[in-house]
This record gives sequence, structure tokens and C-alpha cells, in this order.
Amino acid sequence: MTRWKHLLLALAVAVPTGALPAAAAPAASASSTPTPPPLPSAPIENGETQPVHSRADALTETVFVEVAGTDSDADGRPDRVAVDIMRPAATATGLKVPVIMEASPYYAGGNDVDNHVVDLDGSDPAGMEYRRNKFSDLRETMFGQAEDPAAARAAAGPFPGYYDNYFVPRGYAVALVENLGSGRATGCPTTGLPNETAGPKAAIDWLNGRAKGFDAAGNEVRADWSTGNVGMIGISYNGTLPNAVAATGVKGLKTIVPIAAISSWYDYYRSNGGVVAPGGYQGEDADVLARYVLTRENGQEACGALMDRIEHDQDRVTGDYTRFWDERDYLKDVRKVRASVFLVHGLNDWNVKTGQAVQWWDALGGRGVPRKIWLHQGAHFNPFNFASRNAEWLRQLHRWFDFHLYGLPNGIMEEPQADVEHGPGQWAQHAAWPLPGTRDVRFALAAGENGGSGALTPRPGRGHAAKSTEVFTDAPARTAEQLAENETAADPNRLAYLSAPLAKDTRLSGTPEVAVKAAFSGGRSPYLTALLVDYGTDARAYGRVAYGATPVCYGQGVPGDTGCARLAEHVTATAPFKIITRGWLDVRNRHSAARTELLREGRFYDFRFDLQPSDHIVKAGHRIGVVLISTDRDFTLRLPAGTRVEVKPGDSSVTLPLVGGRSALR
Repeated sequence: MTRWKHLLLALAVAVPTGALPAAAAPAASASSTPTPPPLPSAPIENGETQPVHSRADALTETVFVEVAGTDSDADGRPDRVAVDIMRPAATATGLKVPVIMEASPYYAGGNDVDNHVVDLDGSDPAGMEYRRNKFSDLRETMFGQAEDPAAARAAAGPFPGYYDNYFVPRGYAVALVENLGSGRATGCPTTGLPNETAGPKAAIDWLNGRAKGFDAAGNEVRADWSTGNVGMIGISYNGTLPNAVAATGVKGLKTIVPIAAISSWYDYYRSNGGVVAPGGYQGEDADVLARYVLTRENGQEACGALMDRIEHDQDRVTGDYTRFWDERDYLKDVRKVRASVFLVHGLNDWNVKTGQAVQWWDALGGRGVPRKIWLHQGAHFNPFNFASRNAEWLRQLHRWFDFHLYGLPNGIMEEPQADVEHGPGQWAQHAAWPLPGTRDVRFALAAGENGGSGALTPRPGRGHAAKSTEVFTDAPARTAEQLAENETAADPNRLAYLSAPLAKDTRLSGTPEVAVKAAFSGGRSPYLTALLVDYGTDARAYGRVAYGATPVCYGQGVPGDTGCARLAEHVTATAPFKIITRGWLDVRNRHSAARTELLREGRFYDFRFDLQPSDHIVKAGHRIGVVLISTDRDFTLRLPAGTRVEVKPGDSSVTLPLVGGRSALR
């Protein structure tokens, strides 16, 4: 069978301009080894499938797939997901094709749901400041800016984005799965429980003949046009579902492309024992999101009690890692992943933070999973929408799917593993990430003089050592940006430690860590927040983009769906500093995120925690700063002001992953 596979792949390369046979190799018996990947039905040029099928003549259908063994709405019937499918017309006459799948709870929009109150000092008792329509913010992120989105949806049906225009002509089917509890599906959303994972998994099973599917009239439908090979892709929640499904080890899922995706729901709504919001959505939590995507018919009647249970069990009091969160953690099942992974994340994404991507990336590497990574300077954003990178994104993604779903030996796996945007529009490829040659460098903290900033030095014992302890007072009304500015000035609400001006550009690549010896007294805030700051005036990307006026065409179009989109460029801002990354700890969870331990007031404890991973170049002449605060207004709960935090800088440090290690500082 291995020799037969190699012969087929050699044939695909040997006839680069001729149409290959539509049929795959003969089916293997139940006791034999798996069949080789099917040959593409489209011509091959330069190791890539070519656009020979008509998007205009493509077939569409909706199939309701039964999720066997799952009845999350307790109505006595298996849940079902709705799957909208587009496939080449030739699949009606024997052509078999692989499938690119995007599962989502967002296709039917969302409900207007109140977020939780975060000002626990009573200043905003109704929580009105934080009520936002999340889907309105995410629509452009997920689908970009079409020429006329409303007209496109009306004319072209439920196929937003570029998958249909670009990939259907190249011999792929596209399947959009409306996930449990949303739109036409049944069941209930649960913000990450296995029942949600079971929805798209069942769709993959159906494509492989292992699950039942029905049309709107109730007639059973089979996917006899499918090769069974599936690649999942998506951004945000739509990218999280591929992680979740891959962690089941389902057969037929050959690859996933998780973009700005979650690998642990705990780390989305919590951090080191603390209640910490996704950036931009203060007061959101697992129950808010579940209620938001509950758009199915009679949703409140069918799922209301479950929504209430989620609200209770998520525990916004202690913030501890409990069974509730363990059931929503895909990292623990990484050993089951058999799909390759093309991971994408924004270095300025504070909605789904970079730690979600990096912990998944590291876990996959530990299991030897074939993988590739893109890190860009955007926020919660789809790389397809970058004007300067659109063509390269399509090239790599196309080859990735051709290799993993069709088995074409096109060299994609021999290309550099990491594409990193180290400055706005400044991309480079690297053999690995973190970058090769990265080494941890420990910096000591030294107290400042006369209330001013202290020193950050890679050589312990050097710098200012005016006193053994320093104190700051929590001020929840001030943002982290306000507390980080004026780095050399005395500020009663923060402690700052600065390096000497750098002699040359210094690159951070990986996950920083802080170790702080501190005592808390006189207040209720349990948070210790650390900010890593690049001090030096520069034009930097902060995650904002601007869309161009002229659409760029990327695929075959039809009326209402032109195959064109407006693409974006970074909007830079010139400022004297930028917060590179940050991290949070509930000091009551100093030993474990799963265990709250009360502190004795005024007693010193050792606290150690990671900041969010990053890849950032601090330019020559700039200074690296570490700023310690308590409440992070845009992320943590806000308790009454006045908590006093006393720090022993001589017993504290920060460890930075620097490319070149200590030599980067010389």
C-alpha cells in the first residue's frame, strides 16, 4: 500500500497540466491498511490544484446531521447540527472531493446579553458600561469587508468569506456547520463542553459514512461524494472548535487551521486564579457567551436551566480552576490529536490572548504533531484580510490543504515552520518559534531613589539599592496605560523598573516570567499585575487596521458574491511607550490556580507567574521596563481602591526569553 501511494503521488507530479482521474484508489478492506489520499480532480501545476471547476455551477445542499449519544436539550432525541454544503457539480456524477469545514455558533447572529458587573466598589451597579454586541465586532474580523455584505448574503446564501470562491473551483467542497444551540441546530450551547465538540465531529463522521444525515424533509442523505478527508478552519470561536474536535482524535480530520483560537476556556475568562476578562469585553463570562449564541428556536425554553447552571458553576468569586473548567480544557487531550495544525495568532490580540496559541503550540510540539505557525502584528484578525500578506496566505494555505487533504508533495512541509511579522508589514520566515537561539535571561530588580523608578539589570547587585522595600497603593480607576506612562516619575500607584538604554535592537521571543516577593494589606484587591513595557518613541502597531477602498479579487465570483474583498493595512501610532505584554495573578492562588489560600495581612510571600507570550523587538536606545500594579482596569475585577502592596525588589526578578540570550544585551 505504501508503494501504491508513492506511485499515485508520482503520477500527480508527472502530469502537471492534465486532468487526473476523478476516482480515488480502490477502497481498502476493513482489515487492510488505510487507502492512499485521493488524486485531485483538477489539473496540477507546481504542486497545486488548479481552478477548473465552476463556482457558478456548484451544487449546494443543507444536511441535518444527527449527533448520536448527545441530547443536551434533554428532549429525548439526539441533537442535530445544520450543515450547509457547496461542492463542484461533478460530484453529482462520481467525483469525490475532500472538505474544508468551518463550524460556528455565530452564523445566526447573537442575542443581546448583559455582561456581569466588574466594578465591585459600587460605582457602576448596573454594569451598563460593558454591554456590547460582540458579534457586530467580530463579523468584520471573521469575514472581512465585502463590497456589499447585505447584498452578498441575500444573493449568494450562507457562504461568506473566501473558502467557496477560492477552493471549490480547485476541487474542494466547503461545509459550514451551524453548531449546537444556534440557528437551525438543536441542542444547547455550553461554551466548550464535549456536546459542542460532538456537533462538528458528527459532521466529520457523516462525511465518512459513520453518522446519519437528513434533508429538510427527513429523508436520509449520504455523503457519497466525499473522500472523507476534512480540514477545519476558522477564527475565534470558529477556530476553537477545530482545536476541540482535533483533541477527540476523530478519524478523517486530517488538518486544522485554528486562527485566534482558544485551547483552554479557563485561560480565556480567568488567569492564575483570578477573574480576568477577554480584552474589550469586561464582564463577559462563559454564561454570557452561551446565552449570546443561543439562537435556536425555543432556546430559552429548551436551554434556560442549563444557562443558569453555567452561570452558577463558573464561579466568579474565587476564580479557581475547577471541574467546570477542566471539562473545557483541550490541552489535557492533546495526546489524541492526529491532525496536522497550521496555527495563526495576532501578537496584539487581547481578546483571545497569545497564551492560548503558545500553550497549544508547545503541547503539540511535545507530541510530535506536524505544525506550522503564523504570528502577526494584528489583533483578533484573519490573516486573509491583510493586503500585504493576502497572496502569501492563500499560497501557503492552498498548499497546506493540497498536501494534507490530497496528498500532493508540494514542499509545504519543508518550508520554514514560522512566519512572524516583527513590525508593521515586516515579515520574515524562521526555522522555529520561539526563534532559534532564544535563551532565558534573568533580570534583577533594584529599588529606586526618592520614589522614582528602580533599575532592571541582568547583573544582580548592580543598580539602585536605596532601600529594601517599596510600596504602592492600588488605584482601580486608572488604566494600565496611564500607570505605565512617565516612567521616571514617582507614582504612588505603581512601581517601575527600567533597564539601561539598549546598545542594539533586542528581540523577545517567547514567554516572560516574573517573580515578586510582596505583602498585601489594607484593602480587598487580590490582584498582582505585571506589565512589560518598551520605552522609546516609535511608530508601532497596536492592532487597529484600515481597509482600502479598492477590492482585491481572489476567486471565482457569482452575482452577490464577487470573489473580491477590501483588504486592510495596519494603522500605526507614534507613542513614547508600548505595553509589550502583561500577566495577572490572584495572590490567593500563589501555589495553584485550583486552590484559594488566604494570606496573612502584611506578611511577605513569593509570587511567580507568566506574562502572555510575545515576539517583539525593542530597538536600540529604548529601555525595557517592568511595571507592577494591582488592578488592571481593562481586564480584572475592580474592588475598592486602597490596597497597599509592599515589594522587596531585591528578592524579585523578571526572566525574559531573548534571541541570543545575554549576548543580545552587549
